[in-house]
Amino acid sequence: MLLPSYVISDIEYSIELKGLPNNLEFIEVNDQAYPLEWESGIAHFNYTFDGPQELRLKGSDKSARVNPIPLWLSVFPPLIAILMALVFREVLSSLLLGTVFGAVVIGVYSDGWTGIFTGLFSVVDTHLIKSLSDPSHVSVIVFSMIIGGVVALVSKNGGMQGVVERLARFAHNARSGQMVTYLLGIAIFFDDYANTLVVGNTMRPVTDRLGVSREKLSYIVDSTAAPIAAVGFITTWIGAELGYIQSGLSQIPELSEHSSYGIFISSLQYSFYPILTLVFLFLLIRMKRDFGPMLDAERLARRLKKVEQEDDLRKEKDAAYDPEPPKRAYNAIIPIGTIVVVSFIALYLSGLSNLGEVEATGFQRLSLIIGSADSFKALLWGSFSGLGMAFILTMLQGYLGLEKTVKTLVNGFESLLPAILVLSLAWSLASITESMHTADFLAGLMVGNLHPVLLPTVAFILAALVSFSTGSSWGTMAILYPLLLSTSWMLGSAFGLDADANLAIFLNVTASVLAGSVLGDHCSPISDTTILSSLATGTDHIQHVRTQLPYALTVGAASILFGTLPAALGLPSWVLIPIAGLVLWLVLRVFGKSAEENMI
Repeated sequence: MLLPSYVISDIEYSIELKGLPNNLEFIEVNDQAYPLEWESGIAHFNYTFDGPQELRLKGSDKSARVNPIPLWLSVFPPLIAILMALVFREVLSSLLLGTVFGAVVIGVYSDGWTGIFTGLFSVVDTHLIKSLSDPSHVSVIVFSMIIGGVVALVSKNGGMQGVVERLARFAHNARSGQMVTYLLGIAIFFDDYANTLVVGNTMRPVTDRLGVSREKLSYIVDSTAAPIAAVGFITTWIGAELGYIQSGLSQIPELSEHSSYGIFISSLQYSFYPILTLVFLFLLIRMKRDFGPMLDAERLARRLKKVEQEDDLRKEKDAAYDPEPPKRAYNAIIPIGTIVVVSFIALYLSGLSNLGEVEATGFQRLSLIIGSADSFKALLWGSFSGLGMAFILTMLQGYLGLEKTVKTLVNGFESLLPAILVLSLAWSLASITESMHTADFLAGLMVGNLHPVLLPTVAFILAALVSFSTGSSWGTMAILYPLLLSTSWMLGSAFGLDADANLAIFLNVTASVLAGSVLGDHCSPISDTTILSSLATGTDHIQHVRTQLPYALTVGAASILFGTLPAALGLPSWVLIPIAGLVLWLVLRVFGKSAEENMI
């Protein structure tokens, strides 16, 4: 039986074949031979569609009428989800509607009008199951639930309150509280997930007491997670980034002597958005100025000295975590420290096992080891060790009985259910956008006949759009690096650039894809890291997106106008970054206001 998979016009796509002899290596379709690839008893071959047509196997009556999906339809599922989320401020139904729309479109083009029903049910039996069966996704869910259990337990046993009292020595007011959060975010640099969940949960009671809005806390947490992890030398991002860059380098014989690590290090001077995000955040805190929706949120938090965003269920759960004396900080510091230390050790051991022998030494060797690590396994080891330490400390000190301790852990696990639902639907929507080739559509819109000087800026904008639409910075890099790196080198050569000038543009494009992916991820309401930031800080998710968006776009605009574009014209980064920082300072000086000013 001939089973056409989801097929998109002008895209080479896979067709499934069942019931064929297992020893068959080639098949003829419409007088053309195609090599077969076998998997679980099903044969696959690639076919390029340029319009509706009938596929017929040679010497057989088996055939299928294939009606390819127009590429322009591929942008509608994420667009519907994003617009619905921003307009109605409800993310679950928005993600579900976008996923349902995409699944129904796929079903109709694959099976005709009966595909409305098959597509509808595929939301559950295909896309949701696919998202929940992905080992990395399951790791994120389990890691998040364990962190929720740790937070619940160290809150109940008095550890978190002890940490709050310790940090209060350094956080005397809203500004110093935000600065402590900022520095903690930079300190836990090696993984964005660990950064978000640990810093958000630890600092939430501190900033609440100081009158800092949950929206501002969520922005600080979100903006010290991916930006620092993306450009750090020793982070869980390194392995993926080097792999994506290598996929682009493999298509450029002229750069065969360059390593992906060397290209990454050299390109960091052009990573304007991550660097300027950290600069802007420091200025924002130091100058005590905000603008846009964030200013309103900050003024409300200052007036009330508390946050009024949580529903009654959340308040009941928080009440269940009210600590019993004595309040000992080490009950929280030891478990959280265990998470960090064990995760880093596990990253090293895992990376060492995966990397094997390597010629690099010193810092570069350590970076390559961490980059080759199984980050999800390391985080699971770390979080589970931290949970065990919290459990042991609680039981040894006799604060809670076994039954109450277990009940507290279960409450912590349950508190993660809303976030897990959102993450699962976001991953399901990502499955839809992957099937419909949304990224290919966006890439085709923007990559054309350009001067090489404009390509880094186009790469930055394109990466931001794809990341915003798909909610995945890693997925964006995986798609765009092979496409844009080879395009950059060929375009520069075609315009007659010398080797040094062409390499400079190439490095700028390399950094711009990374930076644009982080920008789009920051702005997208369907991004998993954005969702986790809302979760860790107890912030209404759409409010987090609304308040963060103007800041992210401001830094994004400065990154283009005073970074990516002039750097492509030859201006050095050591000049451009201070200039861009000065511009951001002027923006805050002119448009920013203190949350304490003109309070009613």
